[in-house]
Amino acid sequence: MELISENLYNNVCLDISKLTTKKYSTSFSLGIAALDKKFHSPVYAIYGFVRFADEIVDTFHSSNKNELLQRFKADTYKAIEEKISLNPILHSFQMVVNKYSIEKELIDSFLYSMEMDLQKIEYDVEKYKLYILGSAEVVGLMCLRVFCEGNNEYYLSLKKPAMQLGSAFQKINFLRDLKADFFQLGRTYFPEIKSNVFNNDVKQQIEQDILVDFEAGYKGIKLLPKGSRFGVYLAYSYYLSLFNKIKKLDAELVLKERIRVTDTKKYLILVWSYIKHKLNLI
Repeated sequence: MELISENLYNNVCLDISKLTTKKYSTSFSLGIAALDKKFHSPVYAIYGFVRFADEIVDTFHSSNKNELLQRFKADTYKAIEEKISLNPILHSFQMVVNKYSIEKELIDSFLYSMEMDLQKIEYDVEKYKLYILGSAEVVGLMCLRVFCEGNNEYYLSLKKPAMQLGSAFQKINFLRDLKADFFQLGRTYFPEIKSNVFNNDVKQQIEQDILVDFEAGYKGIKLLPKGSRFGVYLAYSYYLSLFNKIKKLDAELVLKERIRVTDTKKYLILVWSYIKHKLNLI
């Protein structure tokens, strides 16, 4: 019988994480493709892990979501500890966690935010910040661990802007998905939305908060290692385009439809971002 290296299994699992990313998000796939090739598989693995956890809380309505999430959580920690899993997504993720020394508290924080989604929570400022931390900021920090490749001093210097960039991305997602969250899932994350009132004044308050995060995040992008700078800048440019589109709309319209950037616009953003990258204008 022919002996097969473990590398084959590892590569199959990483390919599944890549496929997951491409099926779920064209924008993130474009961003990852713009990274140095050595970062592709690790970031696909992180995205696959995050996506599957998010699917549990947002999609599987006919199943016991809490039971599924607790099983996923236990399997995640077991995979990291044993350095193997027969769940390809978790196997890919544990490889990245162990190789890049991603802290357990980042994973804890992310999974806690997923648990928050299973509860009927009225988000005040404190809970909102806690949710943003776990659902977005720590995901950015996982990626930053990969980009810094073991340089802890470099990681710490970029930690705050990376968190703010992740925060900006998540808040824009909240605005984009406001209709689905509000009417289908019965939740809203923004503490500014009181008594289910979302008008232009509330929208502008939220947008100003996002702008602060965006500006801080951009400063961090310029300091990233060259191999990751273009990919992160491309994601930033896509989200900035989406944000600018939302800003131009009336609050009532944001509640009625899911705002998106067209594929043509995404392509133009890609080309323009690449030109700026090549001319060192980022």
